[in-house]
Formats: sequence, C-alpha cells, structure tokens
Amino acid sequence: MKMPVRFAFLILIFSSWSCAMMKNGQSDQTIRVAFYNVENLFDLEDDPNTLDEDFTPSGKQQWTAERYQTKLNHIDEVAKGLGYPVLLGLCEVENKKVLEDLSETGGMRNHPYHIAHFESPDRRGIDVALLYNKKHFKVKSTSFIRMDFPEAVVPDEAGYTSRDILVVEGALGSKSTVYVMVVHFPSRYGGVPQSEPKRVHVASFLRNKIDELQAANPNASFIIMGDFNDETTNKSVAQTLQAFPLSSDPKPEHLYNCFSKLDADSLGSYNYRGEWNMLDQIILSGRFFLPTYHLEYQSSHIFREEFLMYNDPKNGPRPNRTYGGDRYFGGYSDHLPVYIDLKKVR
Repeated sequence: MKMPVRFAFLILIFSSWSCAMMKNGQSDQTIRVAFYNVENLFDLEDDPNTLDEDFTPSGKQQWTAERYQTKLNHIDEVAKGLGYPVLLGLCEVENKKVLEDLSETGGMRNHPYHIAHFESPDRRGIDVALLYNKKHFKVKSTSFIRMDFPEAVVPDEAGYTSRDILVVEGALGSKSTVYVMVVHFPSRYGGVPQSEPKRVHVASFLRNKIDELQAANPNASFIIMGDFNDETTNKSVAQTLQAFPLSSDPKPEHLYNCFSKLDADSLGSYNYRGEWNMLDQIILSGRFFLPTYHLEYQSSHIFREEFLMYNDPKNGPRPNRTYGGDRYFGGYSDHLPVYIDLKKVR
C-alpha cells in the first residue's frame, strides 16, 4: 500500500531530526561527556594576585574586549558542534566570571548549565571547571584537591603551584553516585623527563582521593577528564593513576582510559612540531562497562572539525590557536576537544 505523501514527509522530517540529534549527542538515550582545554580564557582585568597582566588591553597580548568576545563565541561554537554536552569539563579558565560570561554567550544561554569551579593557586591564575546540565546531572557536593609540592619534586622551583583538581559528586541519569573529576596536570615545560615528577605527584594525589572515595562508597563510579599533559601510556596516567586500556573483562573497581586506542593509533588532541599527542583524555571506572550499570560506554572521539584546524606549511594540520607567543591568530585553541558518549540502558 502506498504511504500518503503527507505522512511520508512527516516520517522523513522526524528521521532527519532524530539522526541530527543523535549526531549531536542529544538523544534521550545518550549522555555526552566532553573536555576542552580552551587556551587562556582570561577576562580583561588585572588580578594583582596572579601573573595575568599580559592578558589585559594594555598587556603584551593586547587582550581587548573584542578579542575576549571572539574567544567566547568560538567556545560556544565548539560547544554547539559537540551538541552542548551534559558534562563539559574546561581548563585554562581564569575565574568564575569568564564562565558566567561563557554561559550567557550564543546558544549556551539556551541550555541549563550550572558552574562548578574553585579558584586555584596557579601562578598564572588559570583553573579547571565543569559546566553541567542540571536536568541530567544532579549535583550533591563540590570540592577540590590542593597539592603541595615538596622540594624533592620541584628541587629548583621553590613555591611551585599548580591547578587544583575539581571533584563534583552527583547523580547522572540515576540515583547512584558518580564522581566527576576535572584535572589539568603540570605542563611539560623544561622537557618531558624533567617535568614528569610533577605530573606523577599530582596523579598520586588523584589516585589517593579515588581510593578514599571508593572505600567510603564501593558502589560509586568515576569520570576523570582533563589535560593530563601526558599520554595514555606515560607513567603518571598508566602506572600512578592506574588507568588501563579498555578491556573485554572489565572490573568495577578499575579505571579504564577511553582514549588508549586512539593514542595507540597515533591520533591526538595536541600537535607539537607536527607530532600528535593524546594529552586530553577521559577515564571511566569499570562500572560503565558492565551490563548491570545504568549507563553504558559507547564510544570515544576527538572533535576535529575543519573550522578548528590550521594547515601549517611546515608541520601540516594542527589546531588553529588563539595566540602563538604574543602573536594573535584569532583561532580557537591549541588543543582539540575530546568526548565520549554514554548510553542509558535502564
């Protein structure tokens, strides 16, 4: 029997809408979790307590209101491309003000995002944060982990500080407890071997906190996301944090790195002199891989769209960054976003 034209048209419209929604992670059965190092999202004010004076209108970067708004618009464009994820972890944000400005930019204002953020002691004044859709993630508490750095870890850098680790406890699509942790490990400045002890030190604080929370609530699950400034096989992530490659026989108490396979395939979120590094990662506890859990891991992705890329004549395609030193390029970030999809199964 031939389908009426009007009914067929409605079916086509619905199917197209459903496919677009699934692509953007907005299906009722899908929860998207994303992380983005936004590269120096500063406001225009000079904070006397941090080294942010370069990012002011009169500073070396000539950080004007126009450039600030362009930066906000770019991040909103990325969030739109990601389908405005339920959980969006960020790093290199200066303070709560820039997060509030971001949440009122473009399409962001049409989504019920709340902000989890604390000021950290980082010398440059950059922090980590979490934007979360309150319809899907019911927050119970927010806290942070502050690290001290003994002389043995930073022998030539007295008073060294780094970003806090953000810890957000809540219920994601169910009443069961999920801890979302957002990190930005110390940079590779000075060389990977020389700087590695700092990242291992931070990873040990994170591992200890996870063990503590697991002991208090054995049924809790964990989502750890961030810029680790190490790859999935480096010591801080693979050994200290004990984040394993994805397994066909997952254990609920173990951590599994959703980006180990992409890393093994020489893909990455950051390009250094033509070489891709998988520095931005999302790690899940084993419950997300068990058939008895209400959320099931589906897939991992690097958000590598053409509008985020620049073709370097010497090193090929790389993220189109906002600055190169003190040269303003007007791009998005020196990192690409990463994301995973979870499926509601009960």
